[in-house]
Amino acid sequence: MTKSLLSPDYSLEADALKRGARLIAGVDEVGRGPLAGPVTAAAVILDPARIPQGLNDSKKLSAKRRAELAAELAEVAQVSIAHATVEEIDALNILRASHLAMERAILGLAVAPDHVLIDGNMVPRGLSISAETVVRGDARSVSIAAASIIAKICRDRIMWDLAQHYPGYGWETNMGYPSKCHKSALENIGVTPHHRRSFKPVHNILYQDEMISG
Repeated sequence: MTKSLLSPDYSLEADALKRGARLIAGVDEVGRGPLAGPVTAAAVILDPARIPQGLNDSKKLSAKRRAELAAELAEVAQVSIAHATVEEIDALNILRASHLAMERAILGLAVAPDHVLIDGNMVPRGLSISAETVVRGDARSVSIAAASIIAKICRDRIMWDLAQHYPGYGWETNMGYPSKCHKSALENIGVTPHHRRSFKPVHNILYQDEMISG
């Protein structure tokens, strides 16, 4: 069985502990691809003696299981959640905004970690502590998997709440991603304040509206 088919484990954290780290945070974000809503990041420091069973990439878990694990993590781990707004996404670009959310999540931890495991292949440039990137980290590290669960739970709730104020876009199910329903609503209802204007499908509709009104 290859590593990609295994569940995430604590080996990356254990290696960092052997190198002298004391507190290790897993960091992940969710929401790079949607046309609407913030990008959300979470940082989680697990207690090695109280790691919840079943931690995995949030996309591989049911909504019910994610909620159960999030509740358990709130009891046994240090957790921090942060966001970058739609305005920041449009001003900075989605990659930099994602990194900004990650930096904020790390800074929000009650006790500062001395090493972080970051999902992806780039370390946010604003970090001043020891960090390593882990490609497909949510499938390899339980700390990153925990962060992916927390971030997704939080962002999904944000999009569900926004859907109550902006019905018709299907955000309660597509979470702002460019589903057929969402793109159709963009064309028929229009752009909301929560849409990312720098993203091409939204930008194109705004440009068409300007051409018509002009």
